[in-house]
Amino acid sequence: MPFDYALLELVKRVGTFHITDRAMKRAQREIETAISTGVLDDGMRTAYLHEVRRYFVGFDREARAQLRDVDRRLDRVNQVQFNLTAERAVAVKRIEGTGDVLEALSGAEEGSA
Repeated sequence: MPFDYALLELVKRVGTFHITDRAMKRAQREIETAISTGVLDDGMRTAYLHEVRRYFVGFDREARAQLRDVDRRLDRVNQVQFNLTAERAVAVKRIEGTGDVLEALSGAEEGSA
C-alpha cells in the first residue's frame, strides 16, 4: 500500500484527543502500530476510518447539544441580568426622587421653625 499522508495526518489529529471509548482507543493503537511497523493494509485503513467516523460523529453531536444547552442557559442569564439592571435603574430613580422630597421636607421644616 502506498504511503497515505492524509491517513497519517488524520491519525496524528485523532491522537491529540483524550479518548475514553474503548473501541476508538483500540483502533487508534492498532493503526499507530500498523503505521510504525509498516504492516498497514486496506482492511485496517477502512476499519480505522469507520471507527473514527462512528466516534467523532457521536462526539460532534454531543458537543453541539452541549453548546445549545449552554447557549440557552446564557440567554436566561442575560435576561436575568437585563431585568436586574432595569430594576436597579428604577430603584436608583426612586432613591433620587425620595431624596429630593426629603430634602425639600427638611427645607420646609426649617422654614417653619
